[in-house]
Amino acid sequence: MSSLLVISGPPGAGKSTVAALVVARLEPSVLVEGDAFFAFVDEASSVPPWLPEAQRQNEVVIDAAAAAAGRFAAGGYDTVYDGVLGPWSLEPFLAATGLRQLHYALLLPSVEDCVARVATRGDHGFTDETATRKMHGEFARAVIADRHVFDDSGAGAASVADEVLARFRVGTLRYDR
Repeated sequence: MSSLLVISGPPGAGKSTVAALVVARLEPSVLVEGDAFFAFVDEASSVPPWLPEAQRQNEVVIDAAAAAAGRFAAGGYDTVYDGVLGPWSLEPFLAATGLRQLHYALLLPSVEDCVARVATRGDHGFTDETATRKMHGEFARAVIADRHVFDDSGAGAASVADEVLARFRVGTLRYDR
């Protein structure tokens, strides 16, 4: 069995960029994009995931994404999950994967960096500054061991990816039930 590495953080943290760099250095590998699973929900019935009334929707979508990621990892692929998955959701996510453990990397640049990235990226439909600030605050207040947290502090995405991969390979990012 291969491993599952979750790369998470608030919007604008650099998850997708770092995840793509990491998955390119693993073989065989799979990139599971959490946003793709939210896109499966019909637009007319979808609730913005940062709103409290989206809780049940979010649970279903995240369980589906976790099950897919877990199946790829169990099938022999080093699997990288890229998505907004707070430490408060790790237990149910891990349970839905069917695995006994995963590896968790939380990208947490400053709130201003996240807001600036969200405002200037052209390849993503999410541009809500208020929601970005709200989610960043939730991640910043979350209880998680420092070994899981990455603050890029001006280091480029490649440097962050190198550090994520280094910690992943030595097991520092491991999260067990």
